[in-house]
Amino acid sequence: MKTVFKATAIKTPEGLQVESEARGFKLLMDEPEELGGTNKAMNPVEALLCALGSCQTIVATAFAEAQGIDLKGFSVDLEGDLDPDGFLGLADVRKGFQEIRFNMHFKTDAPKEKVEKFVEFIEKTCPVGDCLQNEVKLVKSGFTIE
Repeated sequence: MKTVFKATAIKTPEGLQVESEARGFKLLMDEPEELGGTNKAMNPVEALLCALGSCQTIVATAFAEAQGIDLKGFSVDLEGDLDPDGFLGLADVRKGFQEIRFNMHFKTDAPKEKVEKFVEFIEKTCPVGDCLQNEVKLVKSGFTIE
């Protein structure tokens, strides 16, 4: 059974700022000043990195006990390579990330082999990671003019 998740993104009056909302929760996004923004919030690709790291952290936390891991702490460092000239129209290069790297940090007494298997489980189970690794069909369902 599929679950439909919904979000709305609305341009604010200031610079390139966008206020996104899902289930009543709001998230402000912007761009750095060098890309035309006001630098008052993270940009969408930084939010994407945060979404991946958050998803991996949720999976690790939610499934650690079932996987026999006594997880006392967990964090993820992420970084991605993106050439802004692509979306600025200055070069014929990919507009999105060309590569995302992450490093998971575990605080646990579990043996290394067990943690390695758990890392594989996290990678296979994380929905955001799945979206990034596999093609997701983007469907424009229309537009309105007000």
